[in-house]
Amino acid sequence: MSEVLSSQEIIPLLLVDDHPVIVEGLKTMLRPETDLRVVAQAYSGADALRLLPAHPEIRVAVLDLNMPEMTGVELARAIRTTWPTIRVLILSMFHDHATVAEVLEAGGSGYVLKTATRAELSTAIRQVAAGQNYFSQDVAATLLQNLQIPSALQAKRTAELTGREQEILQLIAREYSNQDIAAALFISERTVETHRRNLFTKTSSKSVVGLIQYALRHKLIQ
Repeated sequence: MSEVLSSQEIIPLLLVDDHPVIVEGLKTMLRPETDLRVVAQAYSGADALRLLPAHPEIRVAVLDLNMPEMTGVELARAIRTTWPTIRVLILSMFHDHATVAEVLEAGGSGYVLKTATRAELSTAIRQVAAGQNYFSQDVAATLLQNLQIPSALQAKRTAELTGREQEILQLIAREYSNQDIAAALFISERTVETHRRNLFTKTSSKSVVGLIQYALRHKLIQ
């Protein structure tokens, strides 16, 4: 569930990259950010999975995408399956549409390019820790460029969504479960499921990635 982070709250981080110099560089970059604290670091997916049980405080895992043996996508999927409260932020030099979509399907909450400044990386970490999604500008552009150009009928679909459906669409994009949505909006889970089905139908989406792309296209993610 999304939450508001206070300015004083410490966000414990896990850094994973198969190049130690990158990990050390990230630690140095983030050191001035007093609310971000690296509490664990690993140089492979297997190492990360061994470390995590000893660090239940971790809120955000910052993962390299291209690692041998276990990729960032595979590690993201494993983390989200076993530790669903940990948010995953991917760091990569590449941002092709297929890879970004795969990260989203694996449960990644954000995707930042390795060319990012400290300010952008810090913002991305804070945003995903707060239950939101974050994409570097070029990554978001990649998602949008690979969407089909909406027809007149598709363009109308934003207006066809009810206010409640738009609320639920935003919460789905923030990875709320049906139970979380029901609690946040004071409605039953059955009603949430009905709205969810309607959203998939109205947006012609077949997956949560499709819904997120729809929300990005129509500026429905805040």
